[in-house]
Amino acid sequence: MVTRDSKTPEEELQHLKEVSQPEDFEHPEPDEDQPEAKESPHGLHRVLPIVIVVLGILAAAMLLLSGNAQ
Repeated sequence: MVTRDSKTPEEELQHLKEVSQPEDFEHPEPDEDQPEAKESPHGLHRVLPIVIVVLGILAAAMLLLSGNAQ
């Protein structure tokens, strides 16, 4: 069963015109329907060092506690 849509030459031409539109450099801000593009990428840079420090403290505590259990 073939599920491919066949297009007329006019539809193909219209599709190629739509696809080949140049990028809008005059309005480079993110689209309103893309809120994730407006979010600042700095959140991860603040959280990652905290997570690394907490994991280091937990690993050190586990090593110290496992040495005292014997």
